[in-house]
Amino acid sequence: MDLKRNWNYPTTIWAGPGRLGEVREACAAARIGKPLIVTDRGLAGNAMIERARKLLKDAPVFSDVQGNPVKANLDAGLAVYKEGNHDGVVAIGGGSALDVGKLIAFMAGQKRPVWDFEDIGDWWTRADADAIAPVVAIPTTAGTGSEVGRASVITHTESHEKKIIFHPKMMPRVVISDPELTVGLPPHVTVATGMDAFVHCFEAYCAPGFHPLADGIALEGMRLVKDYLPRAAENGADIEARAMMLAAASMGATAFQKGLGAVHALAHPVGATYDTHHGMTNAVILPYVIVFNKEAISGRVGAIARALDLGDQSHGGFLAWVVDFRRRLKVPATLRELGVGEDKAEAIGAAAAADPSAGSNPRPVTAADCERIFRAAVKGDLTLSP
Repeated sequence: MDLKRNWNYPTTIWAGPGRLGEVREACAAARIGKPLIVTDRGLAGNAMIERARKLLKDAPVFSDVQGNPVKANLDAGLAVYKEGNHDGVVAIGGGSALDVGKLIAFMAGQKRPVWDFEDIGDWWTRADADAIAPVVAIPTTAGTGSEVGRASVITHTESHEKKIIFHPKMMPRVVISDPELTVGLPPHVTVATGMDAFVHCFEAYCAPGFHPLADGIALEGMRLVKDYLPRAAENGADIEARAMMLAAASMGATAFQKGLGAVHALAHPVGATYDTHHGMTNAVILPYVIVFNKEAISGRVGAIARALDLGDQSHGGFLAWVVDFRRRLKVPATLRELGVGEDKAEAIGAAAAADPSAGSNPRPVTAADCERIFRAAVKGDLTLSP
């Protein structure tokens, strides 16, 4: 199969092996003349970063980005960006690097604090849209889909809340989706990020509202994860599996413009409080939310089961498949295995209910509901009553 293609939805995507070599052309297409490369601490000095630097005439690299980015990471990146008189960002890495890269480009020309642009109502209109710098996004993991997103997530260190910063022009101008860049991912990171893509698709499909475009993308995204995530985890050099997982990640982020749900609403405060990996946190919480949402999603599960070619297309059959799929991929069964206890359950529940993702859960969810789901996920209680 020829995996090299150009797509123009939801932005310009250059997909296929070896396309990192076109980064200079991507910058030209995005009208970036003096790029700042933004990556994370783990990739700093990596061969792919060095190659991008050389292709971009020794462009400087900012890499002070942690796994759950905080404002200090953004502030440090903005200082480097402004000092170097850059006119755009090339963001290379997983969701954290892409989110911080997009935020640097977004905030470089703004005069208000970043929290003023949280994804609440029309707060995005406070931004000076003409001052937003262009971004070329190059994902090195297949999960968050941040490369095709119009928002970034950043942790507020004082309140321990993950904040979503949104603006339509935060969407990268060009995406380079090169599966060769994901070959070095270890199996546990492959699984964690891949399950993030699955949860994006699942929650988007189950979110209430009429959006058949998002629904169709979400169903196919789930199928791709089912078929190709085990292959990518078993053989990291499987280029076809890696390419399909990159596609599934972008599809998940495209679909969740429709909405997300209680899995993400809970994962955000859990990650902010315990510094857990976002994708793995989603993977652990998923079945407990499937149980909680049973009455609201039973009518949707049949189509998901058919897309996944499951023998038992009932709610119970789909739940059993999810639990078995996680087990085969060595996803922990409980949050306790991620180092999460029940000591802050009430605060987690309150924060989850206030998270924007809770608003599009298939059934209304209160702070007490979120606390109950959280406690069940810590203990491994799948008898959680609806």
